[in-house]
Amino acid sequence: MPSYKLNVNGKQHPVQAEAEMPLLWVLRDVLGFTGTKYGCGHGYCGACTVLLDGEAIRSCSTPVNSVAEKKVTTIEGLSAAGPHPLQAAWAEVDVPQCGYCQSGQIMSAAALLNARSNPNDEDIDAAMSGNLCRCGTYNRVRRAIHLAASNGSTRDVGQGGGK
Repeated sequence: MPSYKLNVNGKQHPVQAEAEMPLLWVLRDVLGFTGTKYGCGHGYCGACTVLLDGEAIRSCSTPVNSVAEKKVTTIEGLSAAGPHPLQAAWAEVDVPQCGYCQSGQIMSAAALLNARSNPNDEDIDAAMSGNLCRCGTYNRVRRAIHLAASNGSTRDVGQGGGK
């Protein structure tokens, strides 16, 4: 079985896994980062979203062999010092209902704020369009992203830290 050194949340992790094993299962089952969720298994719902070098990707459809030289950030690594501004905004706006999709939603929002520090509604809708929420909290997600952007300190999120 091939061996990889994965940079997850700012730390190197040795991993043995089949080359085509989805990153999601390496994160959850091999490394114990269970904040990243399994949703559809085909990259459609966004529940498994993580950051790869700061960009949102679907970990359920990304093979582990494609990430060996890159930085992976999970919800656990979004902030090293307490809640990230997005997580604080999520709580303040009371975004989650069931909560299952929220780690993927937050990671997509983090990638958006990496690219655009003060997004408008259209930017948010476009960036978040790949994240499905069965509870329909899309308006609260948008409000939380605006709140996090207005509170600042959201650039360069997902550069490591945390678990």
